[in-house]
Amino acid sequence: MQELQTYDTMQVVKRLEDNHRLKRDLDQCKNGFHSTIQPTQPPHSKCPHGEFQNITGPMVYTAGEYPGSYKYGAWGRDPKPEAGKESWYWLVMLTSSNRYANYIRLYSSLSSLIVGLSIPGNVQIHSSNPTTNTIQGPNVVLYGEALYYNCYNQDAVCRFNLTTKTITTLQLPKGTRFNSKGNFCHLEECYPFTDLDLATDESGVWVIYTTSQDFGNLVLSKVEEDEPMTLGQTWHSSVYKQGVTNTFMACGVLYATRYVNKTMEEIFYAFDTTTGVERFNVGVFINKMSPNIYSLNYSPVDQMLHAYCDSYMVSYKVLFW
Repeated sequence: MQELQTYDTMQVVKRLEDNHRLKRDLDQCKNGFHSTIQPTQPPHSKCPHGEFQNITGPMVYTAGEYPGSYKYGAWGRDPKPEAGKESWYWLVMLTSSNRYANYIRLYSSLSSLIVGLSIPGNVQIHSSNPTTNTIQGPNVVLYGEALYYNCYNQDAVCRFNLTTKTITTLQLPKGTRFNSKGNFCHLEECYPFTDLDLATDESGVWVIYTTSQDFGNLVLSKVEEDEPMTLGQTWHSSVYKQGVTNTFMACGVLYATRYVNKTMEEIFYAFDTTTGVERFNVGVFINKMSPNIYSLNYSPVDQMLHAYCDSYMVSYKVLFW
């Protein structure tokens, strides 16, 4: 009865908040032609979807083609696909020592991924695994028909062009921790070879890492899509990377998660690259289907969050308003 009462109370509070927001929007429309006082606080980042509020789900939960076979990996959608490939999904599994991979697997639709029908199949980076410029660690993304990832045995980002089969590299700043020296962690374990986390959002590709001069705190840099790649603007946070289990980007805001227990993860931290404001009280919880989330990718195409969890592929809907 107490739980029902709490639930009813929260529904009332939510309705009041909705009504307040609608009234505010109506007042803004009525006063749209009148001058307004400029806010003294820095503006929030501009997001076409609104402000990040919550996630719901899981919406998808599948073992795919290889149930239980590959513990570490990543999956998602290309935010900038070629024409005709808008519905495609990609999958990278660490097939060697839970650390390395040498190909990306493609699916023509979500249903194809779920039932395990890979068309057109694998796109191979190299026949050997691992070797120079193959994949190290699970935190990879696909953007503009190119796979971005931590180059094998290097403190650098690799970009593999799926069309031309060419690889370009981007050297990260001196002191960048790599080869499992700057991992995501929680109290019980660290996730090996998660030194570099690649992320996508509405504006492109990002890399999250840490350096010795930042004393292990998260560093965020924009990856410019030039040829060759260049490192764009960089931001330095005050959150310790080994106190974080994963990160993702949405609308220019860096979000970080931490392990709560085997069934719950918390999005606790946000860093707004527009304002430079950090928040440690985001307080959005992820209902997990498996104890560990080894990669987390946000898709700006459909505002979905794709998680790879102990060989399972799970997705959540990101709510903005």
